[in-house]
Amino acid sequence: METKKLLLIVNPCSGRAKMRGELLRVTEILSGGGYDVTVYPTKAKSDATEKVKSIKDGEYERIVVCGGDGTLNEVITGMMLSGINCTLGYIPAGTLNEWSTGLHISKSIPVAARDIINGSPVQLDIGKFGDKYFSYTASFGAFTEASYSAPQDIKNVLGQAAYFFEGIKSLANIKPISLQLECDGKQIEGDFLFGAISNSMSVGGIVKFREAMVKLNDGLFEVMLIRSPANISEFQSIVDGILRQDLDRKGIEFLRTDSLKVYGGSKLSWTLDGEFAEGSSCVEIKNIKRAINFIVPSTLNVLE
Repeated sequence: METKKLLLIVNPCSGRAKMRGELLRVTEILSGGGYDVTVYPTKAKSDATEKVKSIKDGEYERIVVCGGDGTLNEVITGMMLSGINCTLGYIPAGTLNEWSTGLHISKSIPVAARDIINGSPVQLDIGKFGDKYFSYTASFGAFTEASYSAPQDIKNVLGQAAYFFEGIKSLANIKPISLQLECDGKQIEGDFLFGAISNSMSVGGIVKFREAMVKLNDGLFEVMLIRSPANISEFQSIVDGILRQDLDRKGIEFLRTDSLKVYGGSKLSWTLDGEFAEGSSCVEIKNIKRAINFIVPSTLNVLE
């Protein structure tokens, strides 16, 4: 069997640090699939990006990320910045792992590792936010701060509940955000409580889309905006619409587009795949269609 080179990038702090006890097993599975495995544990924020940027094109046949959504984002950012042609695999070991859920990647670390060997590569879209990149969502407003403000040790203990606790703490501080959005030659403006530009089946573990609504490689974002409600009744209707996946309610704007510009957000805090990103007076968000080759366990109906 021909030996191919594989780089395994591991975030030892992701999730409940469960990868630490699984590393040997994962390495054995990957090497048993015919790969010469190099293990690289990340040491600090953005370390994975810098590691990937240092790789020469053709040095590795596959890069495999074992960590959370933030670590995956760092690796994808490194790949996009360097332009290397390399297939990417993901072994979820974080708290939410939203993107992997939509791709039917197993939550079992050994099973996900075996799927890296036996799965098939597909081309997936990647989002560009100014000069940054994201794999599944760029969001602002209510609850988005919870994804990056919850301390890692609290996430490790409480799991997804940590995000909800942080979100509840921020409810009293939610203020409408006056923005103007431009896409497909149309203008959308108003006061908004929340917005998500996504390429995912869910956002923040709270907003979930039906599978028929989302294709992860069609070159289009799903954009959902929540307007500031006029009264409590309208707010309750919006919440009910989100929970029931009924996005035709008053106060909910839903559309698909390959790019948009957001004006008026110079003081706005965004999250990109759960990590903080600073806003600007004008930010352009683009969908880069089928930008990366990504290993999935089977053919999915979220793909064309």
